[in-house]
Order: sequence, then C-alpha cells, then structure tokens
Amino acid sequence: MDKILERYERYSYAEKVLISAESETQGNWCHEYRKLKAKVETIQKCQKHLMGEDLETLNLKELQQLEQQLESSLKHIRSRKSQLMMESISELQRKEKSLQEENKVLQKEHCSFLQLVEKQKGQRQQPQWDQTPQQTSSSSSSFMMREAPPATNISYPVPVAAGGGRVEGAAPQPQPQARIGLPPWMLSHLSS
Repeated sequence: MDKILERYERYSYAEKVLISAESETQGNWCHEYRKLKAKVETIQKCQKHLMGEDLETLNLKELQQLEQQLESSLKHIRSRKSQLMMESISELQRKEKSLQEENKVLQKEHCSFLQLVEKQKGQRQQPQWDQTPQQTSSSSSSFMMREAPPATNISYPVPVAAGGGRVEGAAPQPQPQARIGLPPWMLSHLSS
C-alpha cells in the first residue's frame, strides 16, 4: 500500500509540475506574442515612411534621419548596380574576344578552303589545256570541212596572142574571181 501511495504522490507531483510549466509557457507565449506584434507594427510603420507614406506624424529630426537613411540606401543600391554592370561588361568583353578569335579561325579555314578549291580547279583545267591543241586542230579541220564551199570554179584566163591564138609556154596568171560565199581571208589566201 505504501508503494501505491508513493507512486500516486509522485505522479500527482509530476502532473502539478507540468501544469505549472504549461501555465508559465502560456504566459511566456502571450508575452512573446505581444513583443512580436509590436515589432511587426514598428517595421510596417518604418516601411510606410520609407515609401513616403504617413510622413505627417514625423517631426523634423525624424525626417532628416529618414532622408539620411534613404541616401545611404541609395548609395548601396547604386554601388551594387555599378558592380553588376561592370561584371556584365567584363563578361561581354570576354565573349567578344572569344568570338573574334573564333572568327579569325573561321576566316583562316575559309581562305585555306578557297585555296584548295582553286588548286582543284587548276588541276581539272590543266588536262583540258593539254588536250586543247589536239581538239582545236580536229575541230578546225572539221570546221573547214563543214564550212568550205563544195567546189570553187576559179578560172585563170589563158594569154591570147595577137592573132587570136594561144601563146605556147605562157604561164597562166592567177586572178581570183570573187565568188559569193567565200570569206575574205580565203580569197586573200587564194590570190597569194
């Protein structure tokens, strides 16, 4: 029985301690809540002042403090902005350099490609030039065969003696007669 009573007292004491601790905690929470609520209100009021609202309640000294705070904030903002801009500029300069180097490499490759193409064209045309004289002679002979008139009747007058007879042993004098259809260079060749 003593053991049971002892256990009962122990549990009841522990329960009292828990209840008292809980009530203290509740009191602490209420106190903490009031503190946090006051902080939130102060921060909201400060934010309104920074946004330019509710300035009627501020006196001259508070307005000057607010102005100094805004100026220092602006300095920090501008310094951060210029730092970001400088970083951006340096990054763009690095990109520009890399693109210029890449462009130079591509230009060199393009030039070497063009030289290679020119060499290949030269190698292709060289065999054609070697064959050109043979082709020219065969094509010119075929041209002559096609373009030459069928038969030219060029007659040479025979010298006549005073009595109307022929002169023996006289060589005929070539005198080309113009024939329609012969080019002038052929006529000059025939007359010489």
